[in-house]
Amino acid sequence: MYYKSLSIYKYLALFAIILAAGCKAYKPIEPQTNSPMPASFNANADTLTAAALPVNTFFKDAFLLKLIDTALKANLDLRAALQRVEMAGANVKYNKSLLLPSVEFNATAGLERYGDYTMNGVGNYDTNLSPNVNGDKRIPNPTPDYFIGFRSSWEIDLWGKLRSQKNAALARFLASRSAYRLLTTELTAQIATAYYELLALEVEQNIINKNIKLQENALEIVKVQKLGGRATELAVQQFAAQLSHTKSLKYSTAQQITETENQLRLLTGTFDAPIARDTSLLTLNMPEKLGTGIPSQMLLNRPDIKQAELELAALNADIKSARAAFFPSLTLSPYVGYNSFRAALLFDPGSAVYGLIGGLTAPLLNRGRIKADYAYKIAQGKEALYNYQKTVLAGYQEVMNNLKGMENYSQYFTHKQQQVTALKNAVDVANDLYVVGRATYLEVITAQRDVLDAELELANTKKNIFITDVNLYRALGGGWR
Repeated sequence: MYYKSLSIYKYLALFAIILAAGCKAYKPIEPQTNSPMPASFNANADTLTAAALPVNTFFKDAFLLKLIDTALKANLDLRAALQRVEMAGANVKYNKSLLLPSVEFNATAGLERYGDYTMNGVGNYDTNLSPNVNGDKRIPNPTPDYFIGFRSSWEIDLWGKLRSQKNAALARFLASRSAYRLLTTELTAQIATAYYELLALEVEQNIINKNIKLQENALEIVKVQKLGGRATELAVQQFAAQLSHTKSLKYSTAQQITETENQLRLLTGTFDAPIARDTSLLTLNMPEKLGTGIPSQMLLNRPDIKQAELELAALNADIKSARAAFFPSLTLSPYVGYNSFRAALLFDPGSAVYGLIGGLTAPLLNRGRIKADYAYKIAQGKEALYNYQKTVLAGYQEVMNNLKGMENYSQYFTHKQQQVTALKNAVDVANDLYVVGRATYLEVITAQRDVLDAELELANTKKNIFITDVNLYRALGGGWR
């Protein structure tokens, strides 16, 4: 009796050691930045953020809004992202169902021949000799085994392992929704960027065509002057070369227009639909100044930051689930139905059976695998934290870059306008002086080339202002509502 009690204590001690090994305290990894965030983006920051503006309020161009609306309905990447949300939602339902018992209808049939020198063989032979067993109750050899009824299995979530798996799935579902919003934001920004690039290319095309006409007139003038002995063949060839260069720009720009149109068709999910647009980029009003809000608002509005935070929450739940794997698990397996070794008597009331099996299992030899999985999940959690910190840092820098971009591009555009005006006057003066012999043909060519370059750069700067405005809106977390 003493030795039996001692043996029981040994098993209890071993069981306590197993439990203690899994009870190591776990501190969740909190979503925090690696250094304190600034209180504002700049000294004059507005507390109201433009991220709250809907797309149809932020954008004023009806053509652009139509493109965005088409893309939100037909873009293939967006549709694929929506399916990822559906998959994540189904995964939540699956993990939630693990907390409930499973019930299955079960119908089985088997046949076993027992040997004479087996426990079943000796036991069944002795049973059949009993005077209490006769007729249909005698056990045949081979012995059929028929069962029809319901079987259930239910793992009792003692330590929260299944609950943590459900929480991880829920966090990933919410993260997939944030990923969908992020893609919506990126798609909106891509369409707006391509649209303004297309407007700028249209302006460039008009500027090039205008300059081609001016240079054709200049070439005709120098040809006439050559006939009159006032110009040389060298001057004619120089003017012709400049005209050919400008004409080549026309076809280069035409190719860029084609590629940009097709980019917009790809984003909107169409093959050859016409891309309607406004062609007055240079006369469009400058974008209104956006309210940036404060950096902490960016954490709430940017879908990529929210997605990174939810991924971290999912991994925290994974770590809890991996930690719970150290503890014993309790599984209940009830069943009810009919069981018989004679098919004709399967549904006889005497064949009715029911039972309940409870099993308690604890990891022992496979603890190394559980420890490795636990360490792996912790490393994943730390990686998710660093990704979160990187996303927050990148978001802040994007806002700052685009804030300064709006300021600098606006100043650049003002001075470039003054330059274009001065260069246009210079072309007129150069042409007049050339006619009266006070300027050389090289001065005329240089003046024409300078004004062409300046006008193209002016159009590009206006485009950059609108694109930077779009990027600032996106960086603040707008564009997905």
